[in-house]
Amino acid sequence: MTNKELIITALKGGETPRPAWVPFVGVHGAYILGKSAKEYLQSTELIVEGVCKAYELYSGDGMPVSFDLQMEAEVLGCQLHWSDDCPPSVATHPLEEYEEDWSIDNLPEKLDMGAGRIPLTMEAAKQIVERIGDNAAIYGLLCGPFTLALHLLGNDIFMEMYDEEEKVEALIDRCADYAIQMSDAYLEAGCDVVAVVDPMVSQISPDHFEQFVTPSMNKIYDHIRAKGGMSSCFVCGDVTRNLECMGRLTCDNISVDEQIDMTVCKEVALRNNKSFGGNLKLTVTLLMGDENASKLDALECYDKCVGKGFIMSPGCDLPYDTKIENLQAAASIALDEYSREAARSITAAEGDTFDDIIIPDYAAEKRVIINAVTLDSASCAACTYMWNAAKRAVTALGDDIVVATEHKIRDRDGVGMLVKLGCKNLPTICIDGIPTFESLVPTDEELQKAIKSAYEKKNS
Repeated sequence: MTNKELIITALKGGETPRPAWVPFVGVHGAYILGKSAKEYLQSTELIVEGVCKAYELYSGDGMPVSFDLQMEAEVLGCQLHWSDDCPPSVATHPLEEYEEDWSIDNLPEKLDMGAGRIPLTMEAAKQIVERIGDNAAIYGLLCGPFTLALHLLGNDIFMEMYDEEEKVEALIDRCADYAIQMSDAYLEAGCDVVAVVDPMVSQISPDHFEQFVTPSMNKIYDHIRAKGGMSSCFVCGDVTRNLECMGRLTCDNISVDEQIDMTVCKEVALRNNKSFGGNLKLTVTLLMGDENASKLDALECYDKCVGKGFIMSPGCDLPYDTKIENLQAAASIALDEYSREAARSITAAEGDTFDDIIIPDYAAEKRVIINAVTLDSASCAACTYMWNAAKRAVTALGDDIVVATEHKIRDRDGVGMLVKLGCKNLPTICIDGIPTFESLVPTDEELQKAIKSAYEKKNS
């Protein structure tokens, strides 16, 4: 069985001699080449070089073309904020300017496939297929319809789902049409798998998932299948409550991140005749850990998931400066039985107690203190919206009432705050040291109400 056949067999839910392995290399490809994320994502040549170099380093059975969920948003009028070490984030939402008069009539019927970075990415896909497509299954990743709708409308979408249901349904359906265009382009470039990456569905209820997401997602997956491709529903974030909904979709695979219990994910996937993927820890292990920690994390994932239909992969887009040796160590668990056995003999070092990490003295401060614990608001969509909500609250209420700090889980200090504050999910907003909004982006009204209540309580 070739590496590519391994992926295809796993995607079809079949037995494989070892776990299929897909390192989701996005801007990490830029890091490998010593380039910035901005340079990388705006260059066909660099994307091709980065993916092919990553293939050599990590021996992926499958490889993504790119992990850039902002391409479609940019073409549709969203302004982007660029960074050197992560994909761009969406800074503006074009439908907001219409206020209550927004509608899909304010959007084009079709995505301009010749605009923005779409052409260079599709050219990269063609070249990657030509260079490594005989040996590895090539994944085309696109922005899921709910996340794209959120990019276009902004945080107001959560209220509009109650107040303007039909308009939101129409918007998400239009975004599904854009996704179908992207799917066709990837398939025409020779990609084997199209992954619909929709991180913001982790923010909604199962009822809203079924109402707003399921029809649009199935529209995309049914189209991909009709075109002869295979598909994945890839959700970054704590999507535990929506796993059953994901299992009932018509895709071939569901992939989840490190916050999901893979035992549960496996059960849901197999019960619904789907393959499943995940969920190596991105920051604490692959970015900040060492080779032993990376092997142990991969081994734990392997032990929970081994069997038919399993694709081992990072839980989301790899951080830019993920340690190469750590990812190679994790890959070895999927690729080599000896490495699995050797890893079983590793004795985990004592856990860090983070005694030197000091949390604020909340009782002594008159102002309300917000600690926003995120993966990184510059690169994680849910984190972006969570942190933006906190910043808007400070602006609205004044810094004599509330102050806010973001703690990114990209270094030891951020992890220390996560531990000391007792956060169980990411992203989380803590108000005066209490995790208050966990993996759910609050509306401005909800957050400001909670802040006002905390302020009155401590100053009464």
